[in-house]
Amino acid sequence: MPLGRRGAPADWLIVGLGNPGAEYAGTRHNVGFAVTEELRRRFELGKPKARYRGRFSEGRAGAGGVRGIRIAILEPQTYMNEAGRSVGPARGELRVALDHILVVHDEIDLPFGEIRVRLGGGLAGHNGLKSIKAALGSGEFHRVRVGVGRPPTTDPDRVAAYVLSRFREPPAEVRELIERAADAAEQVLADAS
Repeated sequence: MPLGRRGAPADWLIVGLGNPGAEYAGTRHNVGFAVTEELRRRFELGKPKARYRGRFSEGRAGAGGVRGIRIAILEPQTYMNEAGRSVGPARGELRVALDHILVVHDEIDLPFGEIRVRLGGGLAGHNGLKSIKAALGSGEFHRVRVGVGRPPTTDPDRVAAYVLSRFREPPAEVRELIERAADAAEQVLADAS
């Protein structure tokens, strides 16, 4: 059966990017996980299970503006640079069309608090996105780019330390960013479904 929505087990696959382990919880690089956790709560999908080398949950959205849509949420538990090893098999088994995959990720090229949505386009050096594109054979999937800001340097080691650090912004501002990113993701699904 070709990939597509008709008869597929899920209408949408939402992927949150981050790194596994408690030491990465709450870091800028894991904002994708925080957003998918918020979406899982909003859609009333229940606790995730280990599947596709990630934390996975699925079901019909029980609430929100996309109520009734069949949604799968995946948080790859590979390290971010190998996220495609999780996303590729999930997409294959779930038979989700490429334009019904939504990846939520941190974006250092956007100031903290800015959120942008796009379909396809460049990867801006994001290794998690590169891995997913390689696994899917295309970069023509939806993205919610969550601005986490950039340190005042181009030194790769300092940039890596920055994205792997915890937010310094007030917790209320971080929570608002996560909620607005979840709103943006929900809007993508509502507009395209």
